[in-house]
Amino acid sequence: MIAARSRNTWVIWASLCLALLLSVATLPKFMEIGRPLWLALFLTYWVLAVPHRVGMTTAWCIGLLADVLNGSLLGLNALILTLITFLVLSLHQRLRMFPMWQQSMVLMVVFGLAQLLHLWLNALTGNRPPTLLFLVPVPISGLLWPWLFFMLQALRQRFAVY
Repeated sequence: MIAARSRNTWVIWASLCLALLLSVATLPKFMEIGRPLWLALFLTYWVLAVPHRVGMTTAWCIGLLADVLNGSLLGLNALILTLITFLVLSLHQRLRMFPMWQQSMVLMVVFGLAQLLHLWLNALTGNRPPTLLFLVPVPISGLLWPWLFFMLQALRQRFAVY
């Protein structure tokens, strides 16, 4: 029984690799500003679903991979994803009881805080965007949350990841 559980952790890592690919995939210029926070969404799902397997260390490692792939300041995405994971782990018992629309609202607040931290860290390095359009991915990610949740839940049940 334990061997069957540990065999299926590849599903978690495969989905996080898919999120990494989606976060660096090329988009048309007009859609680039509204790119959903794929890593945050996938990581949030796995933290809510299996908090004993996916935690802050996973978030830090995936964030470092995202920093390398994006060519950004090393540790920037790692810090932001670790903050998101910390907040979701702190709220995960409540979030699991909320209806889907409330989960989306709470996660939009969490993602908004993460985007503000991203803005602040970019301002410290001199890369501040001129407008508030950096917040556009937050509502898009909130709208995608229910779809992604049900898709990953079906995947988790299909491969018995517990």
